[in-house]
Amino acid sequence: MFLCQVIHLSVNINKFATLRNSRGSNNPDILAAAHFCEKFGAHGITVHPRPDERHIRYADVYALKDGITTEFNIEGNPREKKFIELVCAVKPTQVTLVPDAENQLTSNHGWETNDNQDFLKDVIEQFKAEGIRVSLFLDANPYMLDGAVLCGADRIELYTEAYARDFKNDANQAVAAYKEVAQLASQAGLAVNAGHDLNLDNLNFFAQNVPHLAEVSIGHALVCDALYLGLENTIKAYLACLQV
Repeated sequence: MFLCQVIHLSVNINKFATLRNSRGSNNPDILAAAHFCEKFGAHGITVHPRPDERHIRYADVYALKDGITTEFNIEGNPREKKFIELVCAVKPTQVTLVPDAENQLTSNHGWETNDNQDFLKDVIEQFKAEGIRVSLFLDANPYMLDGAVLCGADRIELYTEAYARDFKNDANQAVAAYKEVAQLASQAGLAVNAGHDLNLDNLNFFAQNVPHLAEVSIGHALVCDALYLGLENTIKAYLACLQV
């Protein structure tokens, strides 16, 4: 157990936009959803606009710019010029760089930081010049950390799908690589975020066992739980999981 700083919960509101887009109206209202998440205790709001705008639209991100009172985190692939322009215009607290393919259903791997070092260094410098904190989406692989440091990133976000998949079989084994990488990242001066498939079953164990964890970004599972428990109860339940 790591008794240190508060672990922040950033709510990914993409799924609210998916529901809205299914009917072509503005219900649920994305800005209202963000406000309620903040009201109920979330430390931040995350969006991940994709080129096809199948959930969060670029217009949503601009609309959220002045409406969010907590930290704003924009995720996406910086190979899209439109994404870079969006982030530089909105100037969120944090941008999380994710190596998604254009038509990818959901994020499924982290950066190969060594092969992409020159590219990442250039875009990170551009974002940091705008005063934006930069996080790199990484697999729990220590070999990617040196590249993340050399690229100039401020944080890494550990891709936790493998942990979530293996958690019920052997929780200690599932979390082992994340513990190692988080410790090494902190020693290298990188703060540690995490996200993907974290939920009410596996989040507390992850938070208790991964050192130096600054933030988790959770969307799909949280919105699903809100259908059963209500949004306020769900956010409070996730916050309780982060109490370590």
